[in-house]
Amino acid sequence: MSLDGKVAIVTGSGRGLGRAYALELARLGASVVVNDVDARVAADAVAAIQAIGGRAVAVVAPVGPTATAVELVDTAVRDFGRLDILVTNAGVLRDSVLWKMSDDDFDTVIDVHLRGTFTTVREAVRHMRPRGEGGRIVCIGSPTGQRGNFGQTNYAAAKAGIVGMVRSWALELKRAGITANAVIPVAATAMTATIPYFSAAVTAEANGEPVPEFFRHDLGFGTSDDVAGLIAFLGSDAAATVTGQVIGVGGDRLQIWTHPEAALTAYREGGWSYDALVKAWPSEFANALQSVGESFPELPADLRPATS
Repeated sequence: MSLDGKVAIVTGSGRGLGRAYALELARLGASVVVNDVDARVAADAVAAIQAIGGRAVAVVAPVGPTATAVELVDTAVRDFGRLDILVTNAGVLRDSVLWKMSDDDFDTVIDVHLRGTFTTVREAVRHMRPRGEGGRIVCIGSPTGQRGNFGQTNYAAAKAGIVGMVRSWALELKRAGITANAVIPVAATAMTATIPYFSAAVTAEANGEPVPEFFRHDLGFGTSDDVAGLIAFLGSDAAATVTGQVIGVGGDRLQIWTHPEAALTAYREGGWSYDALVKAWPSEFANALQSVGESFPELPADLRPATS
């Protein structure tokens, strides 16, 4: 099953994960609207798609404003006649601990990730619904949005918000045959290149060498190409019944994340007063508390970063 005749928009697709998604969609036959804020890298991505026999055009504009969303959809329809697949990948980082994070740090990340996803999906759906032929919405989340991460208040809020929107859209768009899913990628990118724990994997990929098995299997951490297959699958007719899901992928691993459910439910006649909670908490609730953040196993000795 190919994507012949399909038309896709991939935001933030000039480099990294987004570029891999765009290339994979094009390899399977889709025409692609590439998007980036850097005209040179956007042109390079278009040229790479054309080099494998694909069709692509670029929209150079920041994601977030409604005007960019309109331009993206209008470009798809004008140049390729339709829109079938939207992948919202564009993002930025402004990491800082809570007490040092500025309003601009917070607003910039929320505007690109969360508002950018909202405006672009809204515009895509405004085209897809009246056409009556369904569609595919694939939004990119993050482990940080699922688990939290030190120094990423803004990014965690945006990525968790994207997952919440996807679940709502799956309900709203079901009758129109439009699916909405979130993908949680774990891969060697510019964002992970600065983390010493992943240095051996990032270095291997940069050198064109295989990512060590420990990363690929034990951590589910691989390359951008390892994520691209899931993006293409969710954009295809084969995934017509898959919607409202949060799916993690990286290296050799694929995960379907659970939706939040109550870990423990307890009842007390008359409700839970302060005194009742003080008395009952240690025995009834403490063992059900949930962990936060991610924890990683110790690196094998041969994969540990060199220390000076």
